[in-house]
Amino acid sequence: MPTHTQLSDLLDPTGTVLLTVECQQGVVGPDAALPELARAARASGALGNVARLVAAAHRAGWPVVHAVAERRPDGRGASRNARLFRAAERLPVRQLAGTAAVRVAPPIEVGEADFVLRRLHGLSPLHGTGADALLRNLGCRTLVVTGVSANVAIPNAVFDAVNLGYTAVVPTDAISGVPADYTAAMIRHTLSLVATLTTTAELLGCAERRH
Repeated sequence: MPTHTQLSDLLDPTGTVLLTVECQQGVVGPDAALPELARAARASGALGNVARLVAAAHRAGWPVVHAVAERRPDGRGASRNARLFRAAERLPVRQLAGTAAVRVAPPIEVGEADFVLRRLHGLSPLHGTGADALLRNLGCRTLVVTGVSANVAIPNAVFDAVNLGYTAVVPTDAISGVPADYTAAMIRHTLSLVATLTTTAELLGCAERRH
C-alpha cells in the first residue's frame, strides 16, 4: 500500500476522477441478474464502500463517472462474440435501456454533476464508450476504479486506464467478484502489478484532508 503522502499526491482534486463500474440495480440490486455477485458486493461491504467514496468525492469536488452496461430491447449493437454475452441474453433479468435494471443502485447517490456513461457492447467501461475523451476534458490524471466485477469489468477498466496513460487507483474493499478468493487472487497477482492499491478508509482520509 502507498504511504499517505504518496496517495495524497496522486489524488490532486484537479486531476482525480472516481469511476463506478456496473453498480446498477440489475447487477448488484435485490433482483439482480447474477444473485451471487449481488450478494458478494453487498455482504463484503464493497457496495457500501462505493457509496461512501461517491459521497466523499462529491464533497471533495472530484468528478464522478458511473459506467453502466445496458442493451436495447431488440438487442441491436450488442456483442455476441463471447460466452458471457450469449449467456446474458438468457438471464431472467436483462439490462434493458430505460428500465430500473440500469439505474445506479442504492445506497449510491448520483449527484447532479455526475456523469453516467452507458455502453451497449464490449467488456470495458472505457474502451469504445467515449470515456477517454470525457476523462481528458475533465483533466483526469488519476482514475479511482470501484464496483464490479473483479472477474471481468474491473480488470478491463484498470488495464484500459493504464494503456490510455492514466494512473489507476483501486480501493480493494470497494470492488467485488465471485468467488471471494478469486477476487483476492486478482488483486494480489494482477491488479497490484498495474494499479495503486489502497482502501476506502485511506481514500476517505485523503479526500477529507483535501476538502
